Amino acid sequence: MTKKTIKTTTLSAQVAISKSETGMDYVQVLPDNPRVGLVKPFRGLGYGQLLSNGFFDFIRKKREKRKPEFKGGYVSLSFGQDGFDRVTFVVPSEMRTNLASILRKDVLKVINYLIKKGFCR
Repeated sequence: MTKKTIKTTTLSAQVAISKSETGMDYVQVLPDNPRVGLVKPFRGLGYGQLLSNGFFDFIRKKREKRKPEFKGGYVSLSFGQDGFDRVTFVVPSEMRTNLASILRKDVLKVINYLIKKGFCR
């Protein structure tokens, strides 16, 4: 069993909460003694909650990137852990005039892969 290390940084700060015109809450943490390198910056999705006693918690939701199940030509097929399967096409813009034939050909590749793996009949 691997032991994970949890690094905690405690800040003395003010929290400013404002509501935008679109109704979205904007939360800012303003440290009393700001300095470069105080915390490691990050950007990501997560869950934040502001408790009635003024405590603010934020839990970052890490996205797991997985390799596609099938990749061929301009298409890839991924089975997501969120319950959704994705077929993605990436075609260079200079090939836009051939898009219909590329889609037709690559969709057949995905269908044949699914039949071969027994996902459909």
